[in-house]
Amino acid sequence: MMGLYRSLTGDRQGYGMEIMERDCPENWIEQVFAAKAVTKGGIVRRAVPWVEREIGRERFVLEVEQRGFHLLECAGQFIVICSDAPVRRWL
Repeated sequence: MMGLYRSLTGDRQGYGMEIMERDCPENWIEQVFAAKAVTKGGIVRRAVPWVEREIGRERFVLEVEQRGFHLLECAGQFIVICSDAPVRRWL
């Protein structure tokens, strides 16, 4: 439905969510790592299939590694801990 809405109205924002251009992986990466959670050392979560479709698993892993962050994968989600502090798994 949103695709039809956008094509009819030219709305590129889509209910307050910015549409990421697929033709430029750098834009996608910039938007993901510009999230407020990243700057505050929080968590960023993205669906694995979406990451693979947009920029590929290897590129995403490289981007996380270059920033010194931690990356987890669970239940089809990538969870990025936006800090270089040690991580301790309790359970």
